[in-house]
Amino acid sequence: MKVYTRKGDKGTTGLIGGTRVPKYSLRIEAYGTVDELNSYIGLLRDKTINNNFKKGLIEIQDRLFTLGSLLAEDKSKSKMTLPQIHQTDIDFLEQSIDKMEEELPPMKSFILPGGHETVSFCHISRCVCRRAERLVTALSEEVKLDELILAYLNRLSDYLFVYGRYLSLKLNAEEIPWKPKV
Repeated sequence: MKVYTRKGDKGTTGLIGGTRVPKYSLRIEAYGTVDELNSYIGLLRDKTINNNFKKGLIEIQDRLFTLGSLLAEDKSKSKMTLPQIHQTDIDFLEQSIDKMEEELPPMKSFILPGGHETVSFCHISRCVCRRAERLVTALSEEVKLDELILAYLNRLSDYLFVYGRYLSLKLNAEEIPWKPKV
């Protein structure tokens, strides 16, 4: 399989199933942002300090590839059987969040992103995840999508926020509370 096909040279790309759409379409923006998120998760994985979390981040990257393929599919024309997002994938994120929160002090205010380079990667990943969620929400107004896709992205952004806090704790990074000037 060649990397280049020349089929996209005129500004269109093919969905799974063969349908050609403009590269600026909402569908392409949605799965392109999921791909961007996956790359940031890879960067976060490279900076992660605990092998258990590395394994979890690899699982998340796998799920994001699945999610991206589901967004890239024209169901009316595709004959492929694609992997799916399952409730157990969301359960994994929720259980991970709960386990991390057992060690974290309760939040009393919003927290300014930052404190350590790895923590910052969590916050960047969270923001990209939220953008992906917004785009997928808009796409779901145009095409029927499995509700678990949005639930997964929503829970993943929560996971990334809590993981950032957890890393702050483990790395002895300062969490700076937001104190609005009124």
